[in-house]
Amino acid sequence: MALLVADYDDAIAFYVGALGFSLLENTPLDDGKRWVRVGPPLGTALLLARADGPEQTARIGDQTGGRVFLFLETDDFARDHALFSARGVRFLEAPRSEAYGTVAVFEDLYGNRWDLIEPKRAG
Repeated sequence: MALLVADYDDAIAFYVGALGFSLLENTPLDDGKRWVRVGPPLGTALLLARADGPEQTARIGDQTGGRVFLFLETDDFARDHALFSARGVRFLEAPRSEAYGTVAVFEDLYGNRWDLIEPKRAG
């Protein structure tokens, strides 16, 4: 999955520093581009793709028309919510309990909306 970003280093700082993702790859390419992959401890990696041109730049932070774009699953919502908040991650709502688990919407560096979610355990 690719995510449009304005700047590789700023995006790496947010995803690795604030969300605790791992920097999986950071390979220089031609024309100042880089192949940058980050990922949470468990799950799919993101390709951070620097926007190229006005059409892509216009979509940074709003790749889904303001809807929640990505879901970050955790096994300890309270821990990660507190950690992310302490690191400056902006939550758009207080944590809430739903039939499927505990969840709160947050924004990434560019304004893309994410759900931080701890699914309910079966049983």
